[in-house]
Amino acid sequence: MERAMTLRTQLVLLQSAIMLVVIVGSGIAAAWLQERSLRDAYLDRMIGVAYSVAQLPSVIEAFDDPEPSVVIQPIAETVRTASDVTYVVVTDVEGMRFSHPNPDRIGEVASTEPDAAITGELFTGSQTGTLGESWRAKVPVFGSGGEIIGQVSVGILEAELQQAWLANVWVLALCLAVAAIVGVVLASWAASHVRRRIYGLEPEEIKAMLETRNATLHGIGEGLVVADPRGVITLCNDAALRLLGREGDELAGVPVGAVLDAQLDALLADAGEQQLVLAGERVLVVRADPVVVDGRDIGTVLILRDRTEIATALRELAGAQGMTETLRAQQHEFANTLHTLGGLLELGETEAAVGVIRRAGGGGALDPLEPDSGILEPEVAALLMAKRAQARERGVELTVRADAALRPAPSAAVAGDWLTVLGNLVDNAVDASPGGRVEVAIDDAATVAGRTVTIAVDDDGAGVPPALRESIFDAAFSTKQRPLGSARGYGLTLVRRVAERLGGAAVVGMSRLGGARFVATLPVAVDSVDAAQVGEQR
Repeated sequence: MERAMTLRTQLVLLQSAIMLVVIVGSGIAAAWLQERSLRDAYLDRMIGVAYSVAQLPSVIEAFDDPEPSVVIQPIAETVRTASDVTYVVVTDVEGMRFSHPNPDRIGEVASTEPDAAITGELFTGSQTGTLGESWRAKVPVFGSGGEIIGQVSVGILEAELQQAWLANVWVLALCLAVAAIVGVVLASWAASHVRRRIYGLEPEEIKAMLETRNATLHGIGEGLVVADPRGVITLCNDAALRLLGREGDELAGVPVGAVLDAQLDALLADAGEQQLVLAGERVLVVRADPVVVDGRDIGTVLILRDRTEIATALRELAGAQGMTETLRAQQHEFANTLHTLGGLLELGETEAAVGVIRRAGGGGALDPLEPDSGILEPEVAALLMAKRAQARERGVELTVRADAALRPAPSAAVAGDWLTVLGNLVDNAVDASPGGRVEVAIDDAATVAGRTVTIAVDDDGAGVPPALRESIFDAAFSTKQRPLGSARGYGLTLVRRVAERLGGAAVVGMSRLGGARFVATLPVAVDSVDAAQVGEQR
């Protein structure tokens, strides 16, 4: 199989072809304009000569002589020689010649019609006479009484015009040929320059590289975002669009700050280090690295990893570890209780054994909710039970108000939003109240549009100063150290974003327990069936 023509050859041939078309077209236009200019110049000369001869008194008076040619022929030849034209022929109204470059033609009738004598007006054009085809001008000769008595015809052979034109065209052709040679040389240089700029690659190689790059870029599980020095996104892969919640969107030309809760300068300040950043309601780990080519900073590449699931797993693992420690402690406690019961039974102290059993109660790491609790959503009830166990391990008393009520969620997504808000608010309250008390209240109210779930969490900690009650919901705001992998500093931000996405709000104020009170209002839109059920319940 023959190898395809190289890019350099294609560029040279293409540019040369374009250049030759332009040069040839320009040359033809210039040559045509030059020929027209030459012809017009000769025409002006011929008209001037013809009028000057036709108006000479001696010529006009000679028409009355027996032999007009005796006077007219010398004058016509003198004028012809001085004006550099091919002929100056004077005839009467019948076309009888009184002058001619060839004296033998004098007295004969001209081979062409005496157009000027017939019409009385100037005639110009190309006609064929005894000397050949010529470019000529004819003017009438008026007698002393104003009548037309003849005409003067002045012309130059077309062959002489062509020779005069060719005498100048070869200079133009030479200039165009030099321009074409220079153009081909420059086209070759430009092709070489372009080839160097693309590292000597052929189009097929570039296509294969782009296909490989795109397949690799979009096949990577981690998100990749490339920004220019101004912080504007120029490229991102499918994983990045998914992590940023922009699947199907085109982010090219969008500032980094519009999709991440961080500015590029702040990310570059800790270049090479993993940093937690919020993208909507998702917690991401971002690593920013500058891109330097030939010593020039051409942009920044951001590597995005999802830490929302990992942060959840870490919290669940911490809870599981705490629960394991609690079970280990309770194992010894139950072993001691069993030994005590065994001894009492051997001693016959059955009433004392029953008392020990009553004091032991239900036992276990997860205490059930209050008997009259209205928490009917299983996932929320399970979360509260787990959070109560975790809080007890940290010496915090977590209680759920007796009037708490929550009907089952209409969908898994809604339940997930409730878990996000409740889990973050409880974690924040437990952190703020070491050895203290946390109280959870949940209200599920029916509305015209559906339902509104209100989650309130009170603690007896230090509270939140009024000056910080708005900024505490900002991304990455935290008064505590934030280790990598934790969502600390982002929990309250997620709470507010989830609430606002649902059309509600999240606020903080003073608690009757002495600390902070966080309240999240979460509207729930329901379909017509749910709305009818709500109406019946109301």
